[in-house]
Amino acid sequence: MENSRYPKFTFTWLGGVTLVVGLFVGTMAVSLFSTFWKVVFKENLELKDWFLMVANSVGFVMAIAFFDFFIVRRTTQQRLNFNLSSVNFSTYLLIFPMMAGMMFISEFTTTLIPTSGPFFGNFYEYFTQLMSQLTDNPVVMIIMTVIMAPIFEEIIFRGIIQKGLINKGVTPWKAILYASIIFGVVHGNPWQFISAVMLGCVLGLVYHKTKSLLMPILLHAFNNLTLSLLVLYGKEESFAKVFNVSEWLILAVGIVLFALFYYLFMKKYKVHYAEM
Repeated sequence: MENSRYPKFTFTWLGGVTLVVGLFVGTMAVSLFSTFWKVVFKENLELKDWFLMVANSVGFVMAIAFFDFFIVRRTTQQRLNFNLSSVNFSTYLLIFPMMAGMMFISEFTTTLIPTSGPFFGNFYEYFTQLMSQLTDNPVVMIIMTVIMAPIFEEIIFRGIIQKGLINKGVTPWKAILYASIIFGVVHGNPWQFISAVMLGCVLGLVYHKTKSLLMPILLHAFNNLTLSLLVLYGKEESFAKVFNVSEWLILAVGIVLFALFYYLFMKKYKVHYAEM
């Protein structure tokens, strides 16, 4: 019999609407506070380096809180709770190289998407300018991308959406794929969509097998930290450009790394364990 310490909620369209409403309420609350501050104190908080970080955090927190209060507690009589336990050291030696391999593969795949032309050119220029704003303050960038984003996004996409779909009866591989596609869509651009879907599948697989949300959080942080360091010190979000090697070499290394450690990981977690 499955232990009931973790609520067995399901994820449906109503849960999706609840998350969106919570995100909207949180974002509007920050916007109203910013307007109040501007009127009373004559200072525009939106120009501060940390404003985007705070706005995103409040939005995510409200989305998770709404799902907890209006979905989880009403259907399970339990509060939202996740397994954040660690795993044995050998698992870390498998999942991080596997993640690195997929990072290399996704980089190559992303390069196949055009960055010029009447549509992609303007879109890519806007996306590049938006990303460059995050590097104005490296401290804020690291906090946002390496700490906050992995925690909040993994709670929502793996902990709520993927887990909720599996609890609903969706086949695990489909739940992992659906959550990863939604994860990609919310990034709002084709370049991050591809990498988010591919990397999201690895995060989802690791979560499903280990049952610990801590694992995809750490892997997500590892991915974002690596890319942040490439941007901050290499001025490029590309392994191939920073290390001046062929994209094909990056792809080859990625395939070998991912295939080898995926096989070892799946062999180690061949037996399916229930969440305890």
